[in-house]
Amino acid sequence: MKPKILLVFLMRFEEATRTLHGIVQHERSHRQWSTFLDDEARTERDPGFLRGEKWQGVISRHTTPALVKSCAQLGIPLVDLNDTPPFPGVPKIRPNNTAIGHLGAEHFLERGFRHFAYCGFSNEAWSCERRDGFVEALRLTGHTCDVLDLPYPGVITPDWDAEQTRLIAAWLTGLPKPVAIMACVDVRAFQVITAAQHANLLVPEEIALLGVNNDVMRCELSYPSLSSIALNSHQSGYHAAEVLDRMLRREKPGAMDVRVDPLGVVARLSTDILAVGDKNVAAALSFIRERACKGVSVDEVVTHAAASRSQLEKKFRRFIGRSPQAEIRRVQLARIKELLTETDLPLKSIASMTGFEHIEYLSVVFKRMTGESPGQYRKHTRSAQK
Repeated sequence: MKPKILLVFLMRFEEATRTLHGIVQHERSHRQWSTFLDDEARTERDPGFLRGEKWQGVISRHTTPALVKSCAQLGIPLVDLNDTPPFPGVPKIRPNNTAIGHLGAEHFLERGFRHFAYCGFSNEAWSCERRDGFVEALRLTGHTCDVLDLPYPGVITPDWDAEQTRLIAAWLTGLPKPVAIMACVDVRAFQVITAAQHANLLVPEEIALLGVNNDVMRCELSYPSLSSIALNSHQSGYHAAEVLDRMLRREKPGAMDVRVDPLGVVARLSTDILAVGDKNVAAALSFIRERACKGVSVDEVVTHAAASRSQLEKKFRRFIGRSPQAEIRRVQLARIKELLTETDLPLKSIASMTGFEHIEYLSVVFKRMTGESPGQYRKHTRSAQK
């Protein structure tokens, strides 16, 4: 008889879908379960919901003390995926927040930044762990970090959001520029972008910004689009199913607090900049970032940068190690890769959206720069995400 398993997830979070894919992959490659998805996390609010069926196991992303107590009383094995301190005797699988902070610092250091800041929630342990990892990685390379940590009330209301915008804008104004800021999560990063707009600060020219979670739709809806650290939610789900399966077989679950490393940074426009002190180069980079996918020419870049072509060419070679034309191609290529990976758009649409009049020319440029065709790239990146 198939074990009856309860899955407690709020499906409004993209992370939940990726985690469930990991659970499904394990279940399909091992013994089958009879699962029920509590997609509104009713069990979190009403532990009595747990008593309505004879569950053999529970995997929960929204674990409360009441749920832990009920599972213990009923003798139901529970695996906890919530990024909170562990409950005694309950296997916990959560992100490696220190590694997330380190990854954020490395992303900015590679871009040549000298000024850094972190914006988080003072009352959330996971945010503090990410902050500490970010600060530690910077300290080890001889850098300091400004920090703005404010309490999170648990829900976002218009009044609280407006107050956060005011406080963050005042903080941003006092930071040295350009500055690289890591936010504890994508939602916090959106507040930083809004605050930057209120303070008339440019993202990424003055403020480069990185979030965490890679909530793709939200990151793409942001302007500019938000770079974010992708968590390995699929691996977390797979490992949770693996642990529960052992518990169902009366085996010891093994490690009780497992930390899963992030996948990496998904770079978008909010960090698509190098920390450059030269005004002509900074102006040119900003113009290229905004116009590259509309078919901009080097002559237009030169005019906007208020420098002669030869001067700009020399400065580009000095500060970023490539020509203005190569930078235009780099920005176009990054957008093409993004569209191939995250959408099902046909190549004709992608060419139109990235400044190429002809599909054939896009394909030639793409293969010359990556070594594979757009179709091959889409296929292997999609396979890697599964």
